[in-house]
Amino acid sequence: MASQEGFKALQEKVQSALVSTTRSANRLAAEDLSFQRTVNPSVADDLDDQTTRLLELSSKLLNSAAAVCGQGKLPPLEDADDVDLQWRKIVDLLDTMLERTDRALDEFTGVLKRKDAPAADNTQQAKKPKTTLAYSMRNANMAKPQLEFEQPVDNNTQWKPILTKKPHGTVGLDQSLVKIQSDPGFVQYRHPYETEILQAKYPAQVYQSTDPVLYKPIDSTKAIWVDSYEGVLNMLGELKKAKEIAIDLEHHDYRSYTGLLSLMQISTRDQDWIVDTLKPWRHRLEVLNEVFADPSIVKVFHGARMDIIWLQRDLGLYINGLFDTYFAADILGYPQRSLAYLLKRFVDFDADKKYQMADWRIRPLPEEMFYYARSDTHYLLYIYDMIRNEVIKASDRSKSETDFIAKVVQRSREQSLSRYEGASFDAETGQGPKGWFNILLKNPLPFSGAQFAVYKALWKWRDERARSLDESTGYVLPNSTVADIARYMPPDAKALHSLIPNHAVIAKRAVNDIWALFQEARTRGANEPSLLAFFQDRSLESVPERTSQRDTVAAPGLVDEAQCGRMERSQLYGNVPPSTMWESKAPAKRDGEYVLLPWQRLLQAVTANRLITTTPVDVEMVDKDAAAAAEAGGAALKSCPKTQEKEESANEEFTLRAGVKRKKTAGEEEEEEQEDDTSSEEDSDSDADEEDAGGKLNEASGADEGEEDESDAEEEIGLEDEEAQRAREKAERKAAKTKRRAARRAEKKAQPPNKGKKAGKAAGKAAREAAAAAAASQAEEKQVPFDYGKASTVLHANRNGQRTQGRKTFDPYSKTGEEGPKGARKAPPLHGGRSATFKK
Repeated sequence: MASQEGFKALQEKVQSALVSTTRSANRLAAEDLSFQRTVNPSVADDLDDQTTRLLELSSKLLNSAAAVCGQGKLPPLEDADDVDLQWRKIVDLLDTMLERTDRALDEFTGVLKRKDAPAADNTQQAKKPKTTLAYSMRNANMAKPQLEFEQPVDNNTQWKPILTKKPHGTVGLDQSLVKIQSDPGFVQYRHPYETEILQAKYPAQVYQSTDPVLYKPIDSTKAIWVDSYEGVLNMLGELKKAKEIAIDLEHHDYRSYTGLLSLMQISTRDQDWIVDTLKPWRHRLEVLNEVFADPSIVKVFHGARMDIIWLQRDLGLYINGLFDTYFAADILGYPQRSLAYLLKRFVDFDADKKYQMADWRIRPLPEEMFYYARSDTHYLLYIYDMIRNEVIKASDRSKSETDFIAKVVQRSREQSLSRYEGASFDAETGQGPKGWFNILLKNPLPFSGAQFAVYKALWKWRDERARSLDESTGYVLPNSTVADIARYMPPDAKALHSLIPNHAVIAKRAVNDIWALFQEARTRGANEPSLLAFFQDRSLESVPERTSQRDTVAAPGLVDEAQCGRMERSQLYGNVPPSTMWESKAPAKRDGEYVLLPWQRLLQAVTANRLITTTPVDVEMVDKDAAAAAEAGGAALKSCPKTQEKEESANEEFTLRAGVKRKKTAGEEEEEEQEDDTSSEEDSDSDADEEDAGGKLNEASGADEGEEDESDAEEEIGLEDEEAQRAREKAERKAAKTKRRAARRAEKKAQPPNKGKKAGKAAGKAAREAAAAAAASQAEEKQVPFDYGKASTVLHANRNGQRTQGRKTFDPYSKTGEEGPKGARKAPPLHGGRSATFKK
């Protein structure tokens, strides 16, 4: 109790001091210190003294914190520029101190308790606090462990499987290491255990549903830290006794060119092991193939795609007898396939996945990271039992489509055949695991020839530098920075330096070399293809060339002339014709029917129209070009046996149109103006008479058409006959109209002068009524019953673009003069009345 009270007093004292200091710093920051330095030299000296003192105190505090955290001593801070240069180290150190302080406070106050996994009978499960991972734990500043390896890292030679023995093999090691040619053209090696994996048979218990074996409480067992070869051999003896083992790996790839397998977790039903794979003798872990390559022992992984490759690359270990719980979750259709989801589903355990991105090279391993690594495999065998039983329950082994357990085993077998392909790279084509081809293929950029050349040159320089220093390409220069430099094309070295991020220390130091490389690539790339042209050439090269010898196949017979067939039965109406006209005129089938081309139809119509509308004298004076064209059209018609027949589809039905009132000439308008109201009314009535006459002409033409339908020779009337008929009717109407006007003028002149307007109107009206009665009687005499079978078609009306005489169109502007429509009146204001100002 006393200790808590003393801690509270100390906390209040420190907090008040910090608050006071913070307020003073904020107050100083608000002042114009530069102005004070200029005005008062004594203030400048005092500020310099205080700055020196603050830098000395900060250096002492930072060095003390570095000693506590186990980091190296920081260089002295002499001025503000030194703070900027050492800013990253200062931030890392402060993050570490704050993390340790936060954890110590939580442990002291009881907020953070022992992070043990719960027993099976506990309902309240322990959960690790989820906090942000410090930068120092994500990318630790430490010596590279690969520098101490007994077999040094070689990033420049072709990779070859590093195993020296092949336990549980049916094919010898020498026969297994066979070179093959990959798709991009690189030489690689076959999988050493390919034959054994394909021929392996899984244990019978994999296909049988059994009671799940409950995991042991994590506090009743203790994980063994294996950091010696003797410990590896002891662990191997225990693993050989097990039927199933769970394996998981932790990897680091930021400070290594190919990556580092940093930790291996192995669990059985009774024991957990954490193996340090960064020891100098790490290559001797190959001895674990005695268990890993044994098909009788099931190796349980979750998401083993990269784990299989890392084991091959760094340790020479190969998995035979793999069971991947990821595939089981995928077959069952779980909403998530992650290991964290399976832990929550079957164990109700919340895994803190922030440590998945931690720097697993850190030694000694922090307690939180050790606990996270152990929990990944401690519960995995229990999850394997549960999920395998669900897959077996959902399977129907009598059918291959529903044999889900066999599908999981097959997909796991295929996964174990994955192999490491090396770190090959072709600088010109970008092919290879470390190349740029796939990146630009997925995210293409509009690079010109110069930009594309700069991009390739920077990529090559970065790859060479990363190989020589054994650093990742992202640490030397990120992919986004390479693309930005090629996109913006900096004009000078200073602009290039500004594009490189601060954490790319290696590229910052080599900015002069990069600038020289940039200039050379920019000049060379002016004559090179762009990125788009490069991919187009690649797509053309990927198309296989056609062989010179082809199988000769008889081509189908080709018809010289165009043919147009006609179906005997309509797909729309069936056997029922739309009208009697179609039933009587439609032929059953026209074999060899010749269909005129559009230009032949036009030429034939124009030639026939000229022959009809011209006089006999004009016929003799026909232009030679028209005659030659007519001969050409006739020659085309001779090739068809039924050339003389006219097409029914185009000229079969027509309607003679009544004469439309034409515009009056200037002379007629003057004469009409001189006439009085009586003559204007007579003209309007005469127009009505003309329309009636046009209707009679229509009826007469319909009657004539009905008579002509009696014979097959006069059944069809061409377009040129219709146009000639219209011309003649137009001339007759015009002559009749002129004659009527002359008669009216003569009647007007002969009328006595004392006769008034009413008498003239009455006489004109009587004359018009007599004419209308005579026309009506004549129409009744010539009236013919209407024949629906011979009426003009409605479905195909106006197929030739002709318009029949209809009712007179209403003109809304006929009585408004020649000014056209006028705009609307100005609308009244929305809020009329007087305005006023209201006061309180």
